[in-house]
Amino acid sequence: RHDEEAVIDQGRTSNVVNIHYEKEELEGHRTLYVGVRMPLVRQSHRHHRAHSQKHRKREREKDPGPTEQGYHYTPSQRVQFILGTEEDEQHVPHDLFTELDEICVKEGEDAEWKETARWLKFEEDVEAGGERWSKPYVATLSLHSLFELRSCIINGTVLLDVRASSVEDIADLILGQQEPSPEFDERTRAKVREVLLKKHHHQNEKKRNNLLPIVRSFADGSRKQSELHLLDKPAQTLTPHPSPTTAEAKNGVTPETGAMDLSKAELHFMKKIPSGAEASNVLVGELDFLHQPLVAFVRLTPAVLLSGMTEVPIPTRFLFVLLGPGGKAHQYHEIGRSMATTMTDEVFHDVAYKAKDRADLVAGIDEFLDQVTVLPPGEWDPSIRIEPPKNVPSQEKRKMPGALDDSSSHSKPEKHSGPELERTGRLFGGLVLDVKRKAPWFWSDFRDGLSLQCLASFLFLYCACMSPVITFGGLLGEATHGHISAMESLLGASMTGVVYSLFAGQPLTILGSTGPVLVFEKILYKFCKEYTLSYLSLRTCIGLWTAFFCVVLVATDASSLVCYITRFTEEAFASLICIIFIYEALEKLSHLRETFPVHMHSRLDLLTIYYCKCEAPAHPSNETLRFWRSNGIDVSGITWGNLTVT
Repeated sequence: RHDEEAVIDQGRTSNVVNIHYEKEELEGHRTLYVGVRMPLVRQSHRHHRAHSQKHRKREREKDPGPTEQGYHYTPSQRVQFILGTEEDEQHVPHDLFTELDEICVKEGEDAEWKETARWLKFEEDVEAGGERWSKPYVATLSLHSLFELRSCIINGTVLLDVRASSVEDIADLILGQQEPSPEFDERTRAKVREVLLKKHHHQNEKKRNNLLPIVRSFADGSRKQSELHLLDKPAQTLTPHPSPTTAEAKNGVTPETGAMDLSKAELHFMKKIPSGAEASNVLVGELDFLHQPLVAFVRLTPAVLLSGMTEVPIPTRFLFVLLGPGGKAHQYHEIGRSMATTMTDEVFHDVAYKAKDRADLVAGIDEFLDQVTVLPPGEWDPSIRIEPPKNVPSQEKRKMPGALDDSSSHSKPEKHSGPELERTGRLFGGLVLDVKRKAPWFWSDFRDGLSLQCLASFLFLYCACMSPVITFGGLLGEATHGHISAMESLLGASMTGVVYSLFAGQPLTILGSTGPVLVFEKILYKFCKEYTLSYLSLRTCIGLWTAFFCVVLVATDASSLVCYITRFTEEAFASLICIIFIYEALEKLSHLRETFPVHMHSRLDLLTIYYCKCEAPAHPSNETLRFWRSNGIDVSGITWGNLTVT
């Protein structure tokens, strides 16, 4: 109809000046971008606001994709808009620890939730019969399980910003959202609730069972005492800011667990979890009495410390539940892994905290799917686990509007380095920029170092700087016959080290003599000795010329060429030094043979009767005779046989 057509903006605002937008209308259009030409609303539509809001809500439930009058936003655009919204105290993203628990309920058998995997940043699985954790590895997911997860979010229950104090409250909220049907009657509802409240068995509990009965009774007594104490208090919740509860949890002590309840393995793992982290629990399993799947995604506000739910005592923020009929345990496991892996993704993690409705979560999954790389089935072995990278690539481009489009459409050659190694084209231009970059942080480098935490670093750097100076100083003394020894090396390293640390950009650089310097000094001293030159004078000239060349290199921004130095260049220099040192060692061995010759004509049969004695020389040399005369030694009065080696 004509009154439902979009109004074309002709550049005038006189026809819409008097329109007053309600707060609900503005919030309903939260996915619009500033600067995009958008259709305006006629005055006559304002009377049908309530009906249109319900209609739009139904449309969003059916089709989560954000559309406005035919304009379709990509998942990346919607995610970038979600992440650009203002944060409040309850929706500030925290570090997440994700745990996957599974259950299999069959008639006549007792079952409990068992922990099968966990994620801090990378996946770790329980293996070898539940005795130990695997090494962290990059999770590999099937594309089908990701699409199944997307379908679960679209068709399942989504509860955002729910206030609950216990697992019982959460179970009642989830079951309260399920529509009654012949297949999901009150009896089935009660069974599902019983399953959700079953005990959680964690991998580290086997180690706890080895504790002495006295310790176990002590822990049980403290737990009962704390439960009685908690009856008079409201539900324990943790705000995003650090609190005494989180501080106690970091030390392995919570009001609900005794001090002896955490094993050494748990305490070691707790140190890896960042302060203020929250938990995301993924619960999947097959129930033989269910005829249709039950799916729920819950975000608690604020996070709640659920007793026994998580392996480590940290508050739970997210809960994903997938319970279905029997026979599909592997499928449920893969969907649970997909949910846990997406929660560790930096972008979807932030979307989960800031999502306003189901559509935002689906947009986050779609954006995650846009970034997924698919490996063909026959060209790699799925059983091989991918090692975590040393440096995780930044995901900031996914958060900035237009960054991905620019990088794909305008592919620029990748730079070798940052702005520090770019040519300025001006005399001493690089030095001026270095000073400007360093000046704002100059005093803070020294102020931040005035802390007890830095004392260990001071001692380590002192030893690290002194050891090579003294070691190579002693070797220099031998190589230069005392012209440059340990004292000169120590004085020079102290003076240059202080000056370099005050004015250079890297105050932690270790300065002093090294292997190449030692080799250079030996060659230079040998050269001076052969040509009868003054070693120290020549060494001073070399130092002055080196300083001059350094000034020229700084003035011409020659340091920008460092970015082109590859590992081949480094290895070539290292190989040269190694060859020189090996040659020096072999040369010393050859001189040793000349100084201490080996007696090649000894008879093995007479080896045990060989002896050593002193006797007067038959034909003393002139030098020996002069020594005797100068020292007044009477050779005839010496009993040579009684002399020792000394």
